[in-house]
Amino acid sequence: MGGILPGIGGPGDLKQLTGEQLTELCDELREQIISSVSRTGGHLGASLGVVELTVALHRVFDSPRDKIVWDVGHQAYGHKLLTGRLAGFDTLRRRGGVSGFPKRSESPHDTFGVGHASTAISAAVGYAAARDARGEDNAVVAVVGDGALTGGLAYEGLNNAGLLGTNLIVVLNDNKMSISPNVGAISKYLTRITSGRHYLRLEADVWDLLGRMPRGGRAQDLAGRIKESLKQLVVPTVLFEELGFKYYGPLDGHDLPLLVSTLQAVRQLKGPILIHLITEKGKGYSFAEQDGQRYHGVGKFDKAEGMKVVAPTVPSYTDVFGETMCELAAADPHIHAVTAAMPSGTGLDRLREEAPRRCHDVGIAEGHAVTFAAGLACAGERPVVAIYSTFLQRAVDQIIHDVALQHLPVVFAVDRGGVVGEDGPTHHGVFDLTFLRMVPGMVVMAPRDEDQLRHMLATGLARQDGPSALRYPRGAGVGVPLTGAPTPLPIGRAESLRRGADVCLLAVGTMVPAALGAAELLARRGCEAEVVDMRFIKPLDAALLADVWLRHREVFTLEENTVVGGFGAGVLEWASAHDEPHPPRVECIGIPDEFQEHATRAELLAGMGLDPASLAERIAARIAEARADDDRQADRRAGSAS
Repeated sequence: MGGILPGIGGPGDLKQLTGEQLTELCDELREQIISSVSRTGGHLGASLGVVELTVALHRVFDSPRDKIVWDVGHQAYGHKLLTGRLAGFDTLRRRGGVSGFPKRSESPHDTFGVGHASTAISAAVGYAAARDARGEDNAVVAVVGDGALTGGLAYEGLNNAGLLGTNLIVVLNDNKMSISPNVGAISKYLTRITSGRHYLRLEADVWDLLGRMPRGGRAQDLAGRIKESLKQLVVPTVLFEELGFKYYGPLDGHDLPLLVSTLQAVRQLKGPILIHLITEKGKGYSFAEQDGQRYHGVGKFDKAEGMKVVAPTVPSYTDVFGETMCELAAADPHIHAVTAAMPSGTGLDRLREEAPRRCHDVGIAEGHAVTFAAGLACAGERPVVAIYSTFLQRAVDQIIHDVALQHLPVVFAVDRGGVVGEDGPTHHGVFDLTFLRMVPGMVVMAPRDEDQLRHMLATGLARQDGPSALRYPRGAGVGVPLTGAPTPLPIGRAESLRRGADVCLLAVGTMVPAALGAAELLARRGCEAEVVDMRFIKPLDAALLADVWLRHREVFTLEENTVVGGFGAGVLEWASAHDEPHPPRVECIGIPDEFQEHATRAELLAGMGLDPASLAERIAARIAEARADDDRQADRRAGSAS
């Protein structure tokens, strides 16, 4: 690879480049990002939109001494390429390779690890406060996507920064999108700033005036000051200024010389600064420019032809959820859907078209989504909150305080439960069974296939006296037919799928097909395993467990959730409260008590021993050990008798 980028060993090298070379570097960064992501998949549009900003930041500031905090992390591919990771960039999101998000253990230039939105300002304020306490003078910059401003944490950070009055630069990357198009009053506010007809007319008139003026520094300076003063009369920047920030913008986020000069100037200023940039998501790649939502996160694709639409042979869990919501909402006008900036990601696009007044996208504001749903439920409506597992973590207090404590019939559709693959530890949904199971009155379900998902959704909506949750994985279903209309299941009732006398496998969700696969492999070894689809993590089927405890000496619990406090822990809690004379040995199998890195979903499951072959090996070894122990005890009894 020729050009400028291969010669960039770190951000300090940018300071030696000419303006023309910096522009060439931007073109090379875009080409590298497109080329690498086409081979590995990843977040494309966001990083393409901030190439000039990334170059300008590293031209002006001295990372890692100066702290650059990204929000959210999928803007940071260009940053990674400029900070010594070009050679390994083709391993992006692959097992053992470069992470798709900033990661402190990966580089000192990754100031703050982030995969969730709205965190950068708060983290940057923390860095600034630490700097001030030590009497240091380094710069702190937070790069915030406009979608992050739909999250309340961003405003908590802005409020605190304004109160402290500390030196801090917030760069607002405004492309009018997060994943789906931005929603809400803040998005409309930013649009008024950037596209109000009064400002556009004023800008045209002032620049016409500038063109007519004779050349001369004083005249141009005067005209510039007139333009800036007039702009303040019609551009509604009062929100940021009332929070204590000096506001600069809106500026063209793809004008590299303007970005460099602006950053150089504001670096010398005191107090909190907000620079508002207008960018185009997917800039430089026509397919991404035309469809920023589709090219936000992508799999592998042909960069010359773009992504091809291929009809799936098996519908995804997300698609089945979306279709079932439409079916149920058509029959019940009280059903509402609530999502947090992901109507497409959660499968609610069609419902939004068919019943727009009952499909609510509240922005990247998970806590608000849950309490908003609580309000709907108090008013007699039937809300379903559809949020990815990793993002629902941000609303645990609202689940407990605003929903469960009031016994409100809110249904939580928890998408992307379990490991999700290449997005890694910030996105694996492996804690939801634990934090949902601990909530009093919560019913927690996990379907073994896409058909059961439909009936579990109906189960949650049929419940009147408290909240329910169903969690399901990312990706395609198992390919079963969808049977009849969605029908409520008896709450807390398990289902035995396979009989066997040697061992019992109690499984939930995705681990049910894995348990059936392991049972088939064990049968070839002469070991017969009973497989039970527990279906309900809470409440457990006490009658079935009591029967299993009488008939089996070896029991395994299987879940795609942390083993700490999850389904298996619930079974052990049940067992401790039921004093059986000869209880079975119970082993809990699930996600180990550690964060899992990025890799394909299949690689992760195999690495943790959660695929059928690994499960069969582990169970067979345990059965062999138990039989050997039985033989030793029999020998001892025989010896004692003689």
